[in-house]
Amino acid sequence: MKRLLFVLPIALFAVVVLAFAIGLNRDPSKLPSVLIGESLPAFSLPPVRPRDGGLSSHQFRGAPRLLNVFASWCVSCRVEHPVLLALKREGVPIDGLDWKDSAADGARYLAANGDPYLRAGNDRNGRTGIDLGVTGVPETFIVDGHGKVRYKHVGPIAPEDWTGIIKPLMDRLKAQS
Repeated sequence: MKRLLFVLPIALFAVVVLAFAIGLNRDPSKLPSVLIGESLPAFSLPPVRPRDGGLSSHQFRGAPRLLNVFASWCVSCRVEHPVLLALKREGVPIDGLDWKDSAADGARYLAANGDPYLRAGNDRNGRTGIDLGVTGVPETFIVDGHGKVRYKHVGPIAPEDWTGIIKPLMDRLKAQS
C-alpha cells in the first residue's frame, strides 16, 4: 500500500507532463473545421452597404472565392485589411461577412478603410457565423465553384499565407472549374 501511495503521484505527474508536451506541439492557429469538404450552410444576410443586395450562400457558385469574416470593432481585421485590398487589386473575388456588428458600423468601416468586397452581408446576431463555425474574427474561408468549403484560415491573412497556402489552393480550384 505504501508503494502505491509513492508511485501514484509520480504516475499522475507523468500523465500531466505528457498532456502538456502534446499540447505544446499543436499549432493553436490551426483549428479544425467540420465544414471542410461540405457545402456552405444555407444563409441569406441583409446588406452592409446600401448598394448591395446582401449576401447569400446561393451566390457561391461558378468560380472559387474567398469569404472573409470581419467586424468594424476587430483590431486584427485592421491589420489584415491592406492585404485584402491588395488581393482585390489582383482580381481575387472576396465576399465579406460582417459578424456581430451593425450594418451602419460595417459600412462606415469599409468607407473609411477601403472596400475589398464584391458583396458584404451583415450577420448582426452572429447566427451565420455560428453555422460556419466562426470562433473569432478575422476568419477566411475558401469556397469552391460548387459552394463547398475547401479551407479555413483563422486570424489575419499575411502575405506569406496568401502566397504559400491560399493562392496555390485557389489556383488549383480554378483549374478544376
